[in-house]
Amino acid sequence: MKVIKAIYNFIVGDMVILLGVIITVIILALLNFVPVFAVFRVASGVILIVAVLVILLTTLSREISPRG
Repeated sequence: MKVIKAIYNFIVGDMVILLGVIITVIILALLNFVPVFAVFRVASGVILIVAVLVILLTTLSREISPRG
């Protein structure tokens, strides 16, 4: 179990990052494969950039906030 946790911490480092990236990938996959969302395909790059920035800022704010 320690080996799995060590690999997880090395690759991901935080559950917020992992879940955020998974949700972002699912949303982008829906934008590309569901015809109803075809209008939003143009903005998929912007959505990816904004989502990654929000994920990283959320993780950073959790790390620098005082634990109380």
